[in-house]
Amino acid sequence: MNAALRKTLATTAISILSLVSLLPFYIMIVMGTYKNEDLFTRIVLLPGNYLLQNLKTVSASRFDLVYMNSLIVSLSSTALSVFVSACAGFAFAKHDFRHKNKLFAFILLTMMIPGQLGIVAYVIEMRYLQLSGTLLPLILPWIANAFGVFWMTQFIRSAVPTEVLESAKMDGCSSVGVFFRIVIPFIYPAITTLSLLVFLWSWNNYLLPLIIVNKPELFTIPLGITSLGDAYRTDLAAQILGLTLGTLPVLVLFAIGSKSFVRGLTAGSVKG
Repeated sequence: MNAALRKTLATTAISILSLVSLLPFYIMIVMGTYKNEDLFTRIVLLPGNYLLQNLKTVSASRFDLVYMNSLIVSLSSTALSVFVSACAGFAFAKHDFRHKNKLFAFILLTMMIPGQLGIVAYVIEMRYLQLSGTLLPLILPWIANAFGVFWMTQFIRSAVPTEVLESAKMDGCSSVGVFFRIVIPFIYPAITTLSLLVFLWSWNNYLLPLIIVNKPELFTIPLGITSLGDAYRTDLAAQILGLTLGTLPVLVLFAIGSKSFVRGLTAGSVKG
């Protein structure tokens, strides 16, 4: 088998797998263009003519406000989580301090505990701090991101040469200056990867907003989608259209940062 034939077969196989992977997204988009009742009578493969009515249903539910709430929560969670994780990872990877290994082991231990176990205590804490009527309870958990600290620690250990940091300190650069001027450029792939992951997790988070949020004006995308309809009828077509609109930012982000995402997943495992 020559190289041209192998390349053609590989391209064909990848194209088929890509089409199969994209088929659910296509079906989701098409289902948002039909009446709710039509979804139960046949399998829809071609676009329908009920898109505008479903858009009106989605717009009437103040979906723009829901979208803005999700953007505020996800962007704030991503920025704070990445910054704190990078700072903690730098400290664990390149600094020596008392009980460092024990503290790092404790952080790893928290990754093994399901977050659902502490959600009741977290709700009580937010009520005690009088933060229940805000978006802050949806942002704060991401600041203490154990996976982010572990990820940044491992990446900085392998990707940032200690000699470069020592040279910068000999030239009079402070620890803060070393972090922002030296470390950050080295770990850009890790920052991109962690940013995409945290944004995705925060954007799709359903359980915590369901328990914490008690005002419709604070709903995020998952809650906004489930609220479409009324007490007597669930409008699945409008919900699917809302799901399509809610998926677009994630698809755009991954399309833009896919190369950095993959590079961040692999670069930290290669030394040198």
